[in-house]
Amino acid sequence: MRGGIDVQRKRLYLILIGFIIIVIGLNVFWLIKFKQSPVKAGMMPNTNSQITNNKEKQRILNIPPVLKPDSTDANNVYYTLRAQTGMTQLVSGEKTKTYGYNGPFLGPTIRVERGQNIHIHTQNRLKQATSFHWHGAILDDSSDGGPHQTVAAGQNKLISFKVNQPAATLWYHPHAVGSTASQVYNGLAGFLLVDDQNSRQLKLPRNYGKDDFPIVVQDRSFDKNNQLDYKKIVSSNGTLGNTLLINGTQNPYIETTTKYVRLRLLNGSNAREYTFKLDDRSSFYQISTDGGFLKKPVQENKITLAPGERAEIVVDLGHYSQGSQVKLKSADSNILTMKVKNNHDGETKLPRQLTNLQTVTKSGQKVTQNIALSDMGHMVSINNRQFSMNRIDLKVKQNTTQVWKIRNKNNMMGEIHPFHIHGVQFRLLSINNNASPSNMHGWKDTIMTRPGNQYKILIKFTQTGVFMYHCHNLEHEEAGMMGQIRVVP
Repeated sequence: MRGGIDVQRKRLYLILIGFIIIVIGLNVFWLIKFKQSPVKAGMMPNTNSQITNNKEKQRILNIPPVLKPDSTDANNVYYTLRAQTGMTQLVSGEKTKTYGYNGPFLGPTIRVERGQNIHIHTQNRLKQATSFHWHGAILDDSSDGGPHQTVAAGQNKLISFKVNQPAATLWYHPHAVGSTASQVYNGLAGFLLVDDQNSRQLKLPRNYGKDDFPIVVQDRSFDKNNQLDYKKIVSSNGTLGNTLLINGTQNPYIETTTKYVRLRLLNGSNAREYTFKLDDRSSFYQISTDGGFLKKPVQENKITLAPGERAEIVVDLGHYSQGSQVKLKSADSNILTMKVKNNHDGETKLPRQLTNLQTVTKSGQKVTQNIALSDMGHMVSINNRQFSMNRIDLKVKQNTTQVWKIRNKNNMMGEIHPFHIHGVQFRLLSINNNASPSNMHGWKDTIMTRPGNQYKILIKFTQTGVFMYHCHNLEHEEAGMMGQIRVVP
């Protein structure tokens, strides 16, 4: 009996040793293929990824300006959006070389109305190709701004589309193969806000920059010369920074004069997730997800956003005394300080209902697509495949309702995979066959998937063409964690 146990142990040891050898061999293969050291190839995690700027001097929050149209006629609006380089004072001392839209860093907020025809003259003034991707927008593939719609260095391209979705907080960023992560890291990102008749009638804070604030949260690391040296710190497991920038501002604050303050939260980081909460553990109200309003405000103590996700929250400052400071935090890091200057202006009561959102249930829904997200670093894949521009991975028929099951397979590192689909908004049906939480019942285009968990979504593509689906950890995306779906009439 004893001898049988020893034989089994030896077999287990041999299997374990063999597995370790395979993993090491695959890592060596990727290191040789990319001709890089382990650190440069990103096989090791960032060593300076802890947020360190919590004690920086408070600075007034930078509010992105609203982009003014070049012209309008009837139901058409024309804009110019230029990707460019610049110099920005992000930290004390030397200025930082950055990328931006119509300016040195980040981009202006574009506000559009449902039903409008939007025409954007995009200009690429970088020294490399880029694209202009409208994250969360429901539009045809020729205007989506994915890897097939790049704009060469020094070139221009006209993008046109009709706004055909409810009010929502969307955003725009580059999406060219091989440069998305670095271009976003250097500053290419901006808000795209959709308004409609319902959003204008709701009694919600909507005075931009006064009680309604766009908040993009990003982590960055600076070298000794205050530069964003992406190549030096890139990690294929997901690049993390040690300095938080909120709209490009360190340790920002706003002075509030209303009872309610609306924060449009966007996780614009390459890989870091954030769990937002108030420092005194007070609750707030979530009013929207990625693609629009929830049916009614949902009271929460905290919410977690993965890269690419958005949520709108409303903070009630009515019970704080004048001169109070209320902090929005993630872990021990300050995201935004709200200095209560006055709390009597603005709306006095939140609406009980925000929109007529149809309820969806998980019962009786047959799975039509299975998506498996797996592995880490350079070995990431979707359904055991890495991205190819010349391959269509899925085909669906236009205007047919489908149920996708998305599974994050277990792996040694426990990697999260934010899963994003272009050109569509979907509904989350269940997590591990349990009903999704009430604050996730709205329209989504990106969901956090955690190792070992499975998620079912209800989805219907209304636009034809080729669209991307991928992990929104930007380094995972560029390592091949992306696929293509063709929607046919």
